[in-house]
Amino acid sequence: MTRGRRRQVDTTSHFCPHAACSYYGRVGFGNLRANGHPTGRRWRQLVCLGCHGYFLETHGTPFHGKQVDPDTLVWALAALAEGLGIRAVARVFEVDPNTVLTWLVEAAEHLEAFSRFGLQDVHVEQVQMDELFA
Repeated sequence: MTRGRRRQVDTTSHFCPHAACSYYGRVGFGNLRANGHPTGRRWRQLVCLGCHGYFLETHGTPFHGKQVDPDTLVWALAALAEGLGIRAVARVFEVDPNTVLTWLVEAAEHLEAFSRFGLQDVHVEQVQMDELFA
């Protein structure tokens, strides 16, 4: 018996990533429950009630599998987007340049997937060349 009000975890933006599950890819069906923080880490573990599979709430995001603080990763990617070089970002955030390069490649892959999904059938009359390049 727990004391006080039970804590509610919002899982409406997540879906089961297991392809064999009948809830695979379905958002907001109520089949997910929070299952604590494995090994006391930052990200919450979710369990699917349909297939009884477990996954982290960061599955499918650039934060998945990273040991670095999320704020550090976001700031490093923002510095890269502003034009700071890979070695400079590595010096500022005190990480290896190969790590920064890995972050950049993974973020670019996520952005490419989002662009393929979210930017379909966009009809524009004018596009500036620098926007087209970006």
